[in-house]
Amino acid sequence: MLVRKMIAAASLGLTVAALSPAGAALAEPYSLPIATSPAAPPPPDSAAVAVQQDLAQVGVAAFTAPAFRVGLIRHVVLFRFLKDVTPFQKAEIARRFLELAVDSRRPDGRPVVESIETGFQNGGEGVDEGYQMGFLVSFRSEGDRNYYVGRPVVNQPAYFDPAHDAFKTFAAPYLAGIMTFDYRVAALARPPEPVKAAGARAGHRK
Repeated sequence: MLVRKMIAAASLGLTVAALSPAGAALAEPYSLPIATSPAAPPPPDSAAVAVQQDLAQVGVAAFTAPAFRVGLIRHVVLFRFLKDVTPFQKAEIARRFLELAVDSRRPDGRPVVESIETGFQNGGEGVDEGYQMGFLVSFRSEGDRNYYVGRPVVNQPAYFDPAHDAFKTFAAPYLAGIMTFDYRVAALARPPEPVKAAGARAGHRK
């Protein structure tokens, strides 16, 4: 019986040796990758890095001031809803978002938002990636936008909009995804106004 156990152990050793590269050292158990380890978060994009650098350079008070980089700023927000969210709940989310045009104010009462518009996705290109509702928020400066956006960019409660922060808390349980895209309006193109005929300007004469 003892001989059989020794033969089996020797065979197992040969099998392991055959599967291991010649002369390879066994890895330390804690150096092996764990399959269930969560993936590392993606690195911040260049725009996010630039915004954080601005914040660090000028300080939070200047970064969120109305006069910080005055100019028309667009803040695009897209929502993808969970499957069980009802049309009534979507309408309530839109209503509360639109109310931020009035409720988003600085401590002295000055409004932060210039305008908000919204609508449901109705295009047929098939590249919406499941996003169903969009909002376009306009600001008069980057400072107003920064104050409105708040966390995670600005984390000091005295320097971000409590109304918008409360809306984010309200809407979060209904959302499967959210996307934002901000830009400063650098150029605007419109078709030329049609030229009226001379006869139309003078009026019809008999």
